Amino acid sequence: MINRNLKYMLLGASLVLSVVSCTEENKSNEAVTRIIDSIKQAEAPDKRVALFHVIAEQQPNGILLKGETNLPGAKNNLLKQLNEEQVSFIDSIRELPEAELQGKHQAVIKISAANLRGEPRHSAELVTQATLGTPVKVLKKVGGWYLVQTPDRYIAWVDDGGISLMTTEHFTTWKKAPKIIYNQQYGHSYANEQEEALVSDLVIGDVLVLKNETDAYYHVNYPDGREAFIRKNEALPFNEWIAGTSQNSEAFVSTAKKLMGLPYLWGGTSAKGVDCSGFTKTIYFANGMIIPRDASQQVHEGITIDSTGNFESLKPGDLLFFGRKATDSTPEKIVHVGMWIGDNQFIHSSGDVHISSTDSTRTNYDAYNTGRYLRSQRLLNENSQGIIRLKDSAVFIP
Repeated sequence: MINRNLKYMLLGASLVLSVVSCTEENKSNEAVTRIIDSIKQAEAPDKRVALFHVIAEQQPNGILLKGETNLPGAKNNLLKQLNEEQVSFIDSIRELPEAELQGKHQAVIKISAANLRGEPRHSAELVTQATLGTPVKVLKKVGGWYLVQTPDRYIAWVDDGGISLMTTEHFTTWKKAPKIIYNQQYGHSYANEQEEALVSDLVIGDVLVLKNETDAYYHVNYPDGREAFIRKNEALPFNEWIAGTSQNSEAFVSTAKKLMGLPYLWGGTSAKGVDCSGFTKTIYFANGMIIPRDASQQVHEGITIDSTGNFESLKPGDLLFFGRKATDSTPEKIVHVGMWIGDNQFIHSSGDVHISSTDSTRTNYDAYNTGRYLRSQRLLNENSQGIIRLKDSAVFIP
């Protein structure tokens, strides 16, 4: 009887210790998860432009940290905090770019407009595009797909037919080379000056290396080594073009009107089709500025000009944002953007690129969007963290 009672007592004690141990492990795991979440919120709140995919799993010999990030500073911050909390952990977080890329961490878009997708497959959502000559940072490879980051920091997948991988040395050589930029809405490059065969199509904003020139043609090199000829009246030397860009409202309106009638394309940011924010992004790029990809990102740039519907304070080039206002239970949601062109009108991509009015007496009055107007931002001549001015940057040239 005594032995049986002792056995039950020992078994009970063992169960208590097991429960205590599990409880302590759960608390430790929860604490680590809270630290991970706080770092993600502080340093990588927008997964479109920063990767910090880290999870914690309880293992017999401590917490196993798994996942990947392209933010070494955020990873170091996590490990530092865990050490300070005296948490036992195993670091299996993979840092990007991958070592397996063998030094080819740079690439340049080699087709007129490459489709970048949310996942590494052709059936995945088109999230953005990158035009010919755009340099991208290569983060990792899965099959025939590469995870890349564009100059505006957008992260997406491109298939291997869209980019030319480069070593640092090769990329430096490409960057130093003289270049031209295509400034027509749409066109072609040719195998020779007689235009006997096409090499490729071209869209506004395409950038190529200038090899030579004749009276009527630029002789150019593609990132993958192809050679072609482009009509001189359809392009400009890059340095000449960039020197001529200015934060001039009229130039922005002129560019926007040249794209009238372009079809709406979800994820499109080129003359092959544009969504609403892809359209505004294309206008700004054609005038020497790189702005964030999505409307919900663009809205945070520049300065707020109006939030009450007082359109009299707007100037051509200002961006108008539309969507759902914040309530006590729901946050504000930006779902559409257009550009003010003056005379109570804005130009935007919705179905196609067209001009709408905020004036109810006009035939092109847009009651729907006027009714969900939220505010307007001015990016021209304003300093903002998410804006890259190509005159002052080294995106395409040293």
